[in-house]
Amino acid sequence: MSVQNTPAQQAQARFNMVEQQIRTWDVLDHRVLEVLHAIPREDFVRPEHRAMAYADVELPVQGSHVGGAVEKLFKPVIDGRILQSIALTGDEEVLEIGTGSGYTTACLAKLARRVTSIDRRADFAELAAARLKALGIFNQRLECADAFNGYAPAYKFDVIVLGGAVAELPEVLWQMLNPNGRIFAVRGLSPVMDAVVLSGTAKLPKTSSLFETDLPYLHGGEPAARPFVL
Repeated sequence: MSVQNTPAQQAQARFNMVEQQIRTWDVLDHRVLEVLHAIPREDFVRPEHRAMAYADVELPVQGSHVGGAVEKLFKPVIDGRILQSIALTGDEEVLEIGTGSGYTTACLAKLARRVTSIDRRADFAELAAARLKALGIFNQRLECADAFNGYAPAYKFDVIVLGGAVAELPEVLWQMLNPNGRIFAVRGLSPVMDAVVLSGTAKLPKTSSLFETDLPYLHGGEPAARPFVL
């Protein structure tokens, strides 16, 4: 049985999330905080988890249980750090890889000129599109595609945000990036990964290290299998 908080309780929980969790993780950009105050995170989780939408935990994405694996929403502090680190001004074309629930997509759309978000699962893209439409967010395009296998966007992007980890950053991402663009990624080997913002070029990348975390790998971003040696 799901527990349903009232709208006033959800609004208070959202306020507490921003002030008690996200600010204390040094997320101080006022535009980012305003967006996190505004977007109803409870609309992006399973009905039985609405009362926990603002807790400092990962939550399963609606319809995410496939093959024993469960895809999850980031903790709120992770979303806050991502949004602050990419420093959107409102003029950017953003590519998000891994739509998931659509929550991060909604936040990006509020901060950028336009967001293209892709996911390998059509059901994720469709459900996220319905959620964004219900919130009146239309400066986005959601597609079912595999970023690391055959994806060919019609234009390049100012910012690319990876919604999951990669062992190593695929070089194809640099081909999708405008000059002076930037990429947010979590890379490395579990259980200790590094959240970074990258700029420059594939041959001469500039790296700004943000924090350590541990996230599930994007499909195609997993570590290469090592040969078994007797």
